[in-house]
Amino acid sequence: MSQRPQDTDQELLARLRNGDEQAFVALYKRRQGAIYRFALHMSGSASLAEDIAQEVFLTLLRNEWGFDPQRGTLSGYLFGIARKLVLRHLERSRPDIALEPETDESSNPELATGGDVLAELTHRESLEALRRAVITLPRRYREVVVLCDLEELDYADAATALGCPIGTVRSRLHRARALLLDKLTQERLPRHGLQGWKPVRCEI
Repeated sequence: MSQRPQDTDQELLARLRNGDEQAFVALYKRRQGAIYRFALHMSGSASLAEDIAQEVFLTLLRNEWGFDPQRGTLSGYLFGIARKLVLRHLERSRPDIALEPETDESSNPELATGGDVLAELTHRESLEALRRAVITLPRRYREVVVLCDLEELDYADAATALGCPIGTVRSRLHRARALLLDKLTQERLPRHGLQGWKPVRCEI
Protein backbone atom coordinates (compact mmCIF):
# COMPACT_ATOMS: atom_id res chain seq x y z
CA MET A 1 0.00 0.00 0.00
CA SER A 2 1.44 3.36 -0.97
CA GLN A 3 1.66 6.19 1.50
CA ARG A 4 -1.33 8.52 1.37
CA PRO A 5 -0.48 12.25 1.51
CA GLN A 6 -2.91 12.78 4.38
CA ASP A 7 -1.35 10.12 6.60
CA THR A 8 -0.31 11.59 9.94
CA ASP A 9 2.42 10.11 12.12
CA GLN A 10 -0.19 8.42 14.30
CA GLU A 11 -2.00 6.98 11.29
CA LEU A 12 1.26 5.58 9.98
CA LEU A 13 2.02 4.16 13.41
CA ALA A 14 -1.39 2.49 13.56
CA ARG A 15 -0.73 0.91 10.16
CA LEU A 16 2.70 -0.16 11.36
CA ARG A 17 1.15 -1.87 14.38
CA ASN A 18 -1.04 -3.80 11.93
CA GLY A 19 2.02 -5.09 10.09
CA ASP A 20 2.21 -2.55 7.25
CA GLU A 21 5.89 -2.40 6.31
CA GLN A 22 5.34 0.56 3.99
CA ALA A 23 4.08 2.58 6.94
CA PHE A 24 7.37 1.95 8.72
CA VAL A 25 9.32 3.02 5.63
CA ALA A 26 7.24 6.20 5.39
CA LEU A 27 7.79 7.05 9.07
CA TYR A 28 11.50 6.35 8.75
CA LYS A 29 11.88 8.63 5.74
CA ARG A 30 9.86 11.36 7.42
CA ARG A 31 11.60 11.41 10.82
CA GLN A 32 15.03 9.79 10.47
CA GLY A 33 16.84 12.92 9.30
CA ALA A 34 15.78 15.01 12.28
CA ILE A 35 16.66 12.23 14.73
CA TYR A 36 20.08 11.83 13.12
CA ARG A 37 20.76 15.58 13.32
CA PHE A 38 19.71 15.70 16.96
CA ALA A 39 22.07 12.84 17.86
CA LEU A 40 24.86 14.43 15.81
CA HIS A 41 24.55 17.81 17.54
CA MET A 42 24.35 16.16 20.94
CA SER A 43 27.28 13.76 20.51
CA GLY A 44 29.48 15.31 17.81
CA SER A 45 29.84 11.86 16.24
CA ALA A 46 28.35 11.05 12.84
CA SER A 47 28.77 7.30 13.31
CA LEU A 48 27.10 7.40 16.71
CA ALA A 49 24.28 9.54 15.31
CA GLU A 50 23.68 6.94 12.59
CA ASP A 51 23.59 4.13 15.17
CA ILE A 52 21.19 6.04 17.40
CA ALA A 53 18.85 6.89 14.53
CA GLN A 54 18.72 3.21 13.60
CA GLU A 55 18.14 2.16 17.20
CA VAL A 56 15.32 4.67 17.67
CA PHE A 57 13.34 3.09 14.85
CA LEU A 58 14.18 -0.45 15.93
CA THR A 59 12.80 0.52 19.33
CA LEU A 60 9.68 1.83 17.62
CA LEU A 61 9.30 -1.51 15.83
CA ARG A 62 9.72 -3.41 19.09
CA ASN A 63 7.39 -0.95 20.86
CA GLU A 64 9.64 -1.18 23.92
CA TRP A 65 8.71 2.13 25.54
CA GLY A 66 5.09 2.43 24.45
CA PHE A 67 3.95 5.57 22.66
CA ASP A 68 1.01 7.30 24.37
CA PRO A 69 -0.65 9.95 22.14
CA GLN A 70 -2.22 11.49 25.24
CA ARG A 71 1.26 12.52 26.41
CA GLY A 72 2.45 14.17 23.20
CA THR A 73 3.23 13.67 19.53
CA LEU A 74 5.13 10.80 17.97
CA SER A 75 7.88 13.25 17.00
CA GLY A 76 8.42 14.24 20.62
CA TYR A 77 8.37 10.58 21.62
CA LEU A 78 11.06 9.67 19.05
CA PHE A 79 13.28 12.54 20.14
CA GLY A 80 12.82 11.34 23.72
CA ILE A 81 14.10 7.88 22.79
CA ALA A 82 17.04 9.42 20.93
CA ARG A 83 17.87 11.57 23.95
CA LYS A 84 17.89 8.57 26.29
CA LEU A 85 20.18 6.67 23.91
CA VAL A 86 22.57 9.61 23.58
CA LEU A 87 22.75 10.09 27.35
CA ARG A 88 23.29 6.37 27.86
CA HIS A 89 26.24 6.48 25.45
CA LEU A 90 27.72 9.62 27.03
CA GLU A 91 27.49 8.09 30.50
CA ARG A 92 29.26 4.93 29.31
CA SER A 93 31.98 6.77 27.41
CA ARG A 94 32.65 9.40 30.09
CA PRO A 95 31.83 7.77 33.44
CA ASP A 96 34.30 9.98 35.28
CA ILE A 97 32.39 13.17 34.44
CA ALA A 98 29.98 14.22 37.16
CA LEU A 99 26.39 15.02 36.32
CA GLU A 100 25.78 18.70 35.67
CA PRO A 101 24.22 20.43 38.66
CA GLU A 102 20.72 21.73 38.16
CA THR A 103 20.57 25.50 38.38
CA ASP A 104 17.89 28.11 38.12
CA GLU A 105 17.82 28.86 34.40
CA SER A 106 15.93 32.07 35.05
CA SER A 107 18.88 33.52 36.93
CA ASN A 108 21.66 35.64 35.39
CA PRO A 109 19.27 38.03 33.64
CA GLU A 110 22.21 39.94 32.15
CA LEU A 111 22.60 37.04 29.70
CA ALA A 112 19.02 37.22 28.51
CA THR A 113 18.55 37.49 24.77
CA GLY A 114 15.79 37.17 22.24
CA GLY A 115 15.55 34.34 19.73
CA ASP A 116 15.50 36.83 16.86
CA VAL A 117 18.98 38.09 17.82
CA LEU A 118 20.31 34.54 17.87
CA ALA A 119 18.64 33.68 14.58
CA GLU A 120 20.12 36.76 12.88
CA LEU A 121 23.61 35.90 14.07
CA THR A 122 23.46 32.18 13.34
CA HIS A 123 22.14 32.95 9.85
CA ARG A 124 25.53 34.52 9.08
CA GLU A 125 27.54 31.70 10.57
CA SER A 126 28.64 28.57 8.78
CA LEU A 127 26.98 25.33 9.81
CA GLU A 128 30.34 24.09 11.09
CA ALA A 129 30.75 27.13 13.34
CA LEU A 130 27.27 26.60 14.71
CA ARG A 131 27.97 22.93 15.40
CA ARG A 132 31.18 23.80 17.21
CA ALA A 133 29.34 26.27 19.40
CA VAL A 134 26.39 23.98 20.11
CA ILE A 135 28.54 21.01 21.13
CA THR A 136 30.29 23.12 23.79
CA LEU A 137 27.04 24.01 25.57
CA PRO A 138 26.19 22.13 28.77
CA ARG A 139 24.03 19.16 27.89
CA ARG A 140 20.72 20.49 29.23
CA TYR A 141 21.13 23.67 27.18
CA ARG A 142 22.49 21.90 24.11
CA GLU A 143 19.51 19.59 23.81
CA VAL A 144 16.92 22.34 24.09
CA VAL A 145 18.66 24.49 21.44
CA VAL A 146 18.87 21.52 19.07
CA LEU A 147 15.24 20.61 19.58
CA CYS A 148 13.64 24.07 19.56
CA ASP A 149 15.95 26.18 17.38
CA LEU A 150 17.58 23.70 15.00
CA GLU A 151 14.79 21.13 14.63
CA GLU A 152 12.03 23.69 15.32
CA LEU A 153 9.99 21.59 17.72
CA ASP A 154 7.35 23.45 19.65
CA TYR A 155 7.68 23.74 23.41
CA ALA A 156 5.17 20.95 24.05
CA ASP A 157 7.05 18.42 21.90
CA ALA A 158 10.37 19.47 23.38
CA ALA A 159 8.94 19.02 26.88
CA THR A 160 7.81 15.52 25.90
CA ALA A 161 11.26 14.65 24.55
CA LEU A 162 13.04 16.03 27.61
CA GLY A 163 10.58 14.77 30.18
CA CYS A 164 10.18 18.16 31.83
CA PRO A 165 7.55 20.92 32.12
CA ILE A 166 7.08 23.42 29.30
CA GLY A 167 8.19 26.20 31.65
CA THR A 168 11.54 24.47 32.10
CA VAL A 169 11.95 24.26 28.32
CA ARG A 170 11.30 27.99 28.03
CA SER A 171 13.76 28.98 30.76
CA ARG A 172 16.50 26.64 29.52
CA LEU A 173 16.08 27.86 25.96
CA HIS A 174 16.27 31.46 27.13
CA ARG A 175 19.56 30.78 28.90
CA ALA A 176 20.89 28.53 26.12
CA ARG A 177 20.34 31.15 23.43
CA ALA A 178 22.31 33.67 25.44
CA LEU A 179 25.20 31.25 25.94
CA LEU A 180 25.21 30.29 22.27
CA LEU A 181 25.08 33.91 21.17
CA ASP A 182 28.12 34.68 23.32
CA LYS A 183 30.05 31.70 21.94
CA LEU A 184 29.27 32.56 18.31
CA THR A 185 30.13 36.21 18.86
CA GLN A 186 33.44 35.41 20.56
CA GLU A 187 34.38 33.07 17.72
CA ARG A 188 33.81 35.84 15.19
CA LEU A 189 35.94 38.44 16.98
CA PRO A 190 39.43 37.18 15.95
CA ARG A 191 38.34 36.95 12.32
CA HIS A 192 37.36 40.62 12.35
CA GLY A 193 40.23 41.98 14.40
CA LEU A 194 37.98 42.92 17.29
CA GLN A 195 39.85 41.37 20.18
CA GLY A 196 38.90 43.03 23.38
CA TRP A 197 35.50 44.13 22.10
CA LYS A 198 32.64 42.92 24.24
CA PRO A 199 29.14 42.46 22.82
CA VAL A 200 26.25 44.37 24.33
CA ARG A 201 23.72 41.82 25.57
CA CYS A 202 20.09 42.46 24.79
CA GLU A 203 17.36 42.00 27.33
CA ILE A 204 13.76 41.19 26.66
